[in-house]
Amino acid sequence: MRADTSVRSDRAVVPLAATLLVGATAALLDTTIVAVALDELGEDLSAPVTVIQWVTTSYVLAMTAVIPLVGWSVGRFGARAMWLAALALFLLGSVLSGAAWSAGSLVAFRVLQGLGGGMILPLTQLTLARAAGPERLGRVMGVVGLVGQIAPISGPILGGLLIDGWGWRWVFFVNVPIVVVSMVMTWRWFPRDEERTARPLDLVGLVLLPAGVVALLYALTGVETGEGAGPWAVVAAVTGTALLAAFVVRSLRRSGPSLLDLRLFADRSFRGGTVMMFILGVTTWGPMFLLPLYYQQLRGLSAFDAGLALAPQSVGLGLAYLLVGRYADRMPPRPLALAGMAVAVAGTIPFAFATAESDPFLLGAALLVRGVGFGVAGLPVSVALYRTLRPARIPDATSASNVVQRVGAATGTALMAVLLQAGGFAPALTWMLVLTAVGLAATVILPGRRS
Repeated sequence: MRADTSVRSDRAVVPLAATLLVGATAALLDTTIVAVALDELGEDLSAPVTVIQWVTTSYVLAMTAVIPLVGWSVGRFGARAMWLAALALFLLGSVLSGAAWSAGSLVAFRVLQGLGGGMILPLTQLTLARAAGPERLGRVMGVVGLVGQIAPISGPILGGLLIDGWGWRWVFFVNVPIVVVSMVMTWRWFPRDEERTARPLDLVGLVLLPAGVVALLYALTGVETGEGAGPWAVVAAVTGTALLAAFVVRSLRRSGPSLLDLRLFADRSFRGGTVMMFILGVTTWGPMFLLPLYYQQLRGLSAFDAGLALAPQSVGLGLAYLLVGRYADRMPPRPLALAGMAVAVAGTIPFAFATAESDPFLLGAALLVRGVGFGVAGLPVSVALYRTLRPARIPDATSASNVVQRVGAATGTALMAVLLQAGGFAPALTWMLVLTAVGLAATVILPGRRS
């Protein structure tokens, strides 16, 4: 009887997972697909690089700012309603971005798009975590992680094809059929919500936390665009730090509900998983910014060819996520994460010595190994976030971990940009290895025993 119940439950999770992953694919592609369009955007919209850069930055900032709302909104309105609202907002932002007439209008529409995309990703994660249950969490998160890693890395390849064939506007219009398909699937397979919570919205926290995160990210992206020494970047960094400190103090002293439940960090498994999410954000997103530039600027490849050169990493990630999911359910997080990060370090070593004449086949093999390593390491980290939490705490856990991961991603991108600007590709690629090694050392914070 239990086997029959498990089969029926699996059959219910599969179409729901497909529905969510179709929508998530569009949001994830948009984190990187625009990168290969920036040169053409600058020419077509008559804007300098320092302005066009905000086409990407505004999207990431908007995604980060809206994440803390997800846990509260799901409790208040339900996951299905919020999923449809996020898809609609992302769709509207995509259409308007594709129809933009100036750099300013495009940046504004990308903010709208980012607000929708920022809700889509954590909604995918928490809905699947609820539906899968603790027994199947590793297998389900393996599929989520596969899409979550492949989609951003595949973005430059698809972007190159669209730009060469139809122009930059199709980088945004390509989202329309994907989102529409997910909406249709939602009406068929996304279950209606059961219970609601009457928890009030923490309005003060809603101001303090997103504003603090956005201010710090503004300071980091200011460094990236060469404005880091300017007074506005310094003011943003100080302001962001003060706002986040005020949020932390207020949340820990507050007896009522807070925008993010910081008491989750008392759980060792969640705390270790969240810290590793930040580190993985740094070590994966920083190179995601650096490596395409290495292939395009130092080796002279086109955007499309650079995307193809990065494809072995996607293959490695896919192999790891497909094979490791079942073991993540059975093993404690630390051994798998340790093994994965050790493999990732090995795959990064050749890049620390890479030049314009380095063997492309050696680098391709290194990317394959690096992808396998990060795939093996990332899955147990995702499972560790939820393994010891009650189901009712999953929405808040998802919001907190996603905020931390996005801040890590922005930190890695800004750091790589500063290193590249200051010293060129050689020191930046060396630091890529150093940061990966830091990730290996940090696995010690994960639980070493199965809970």
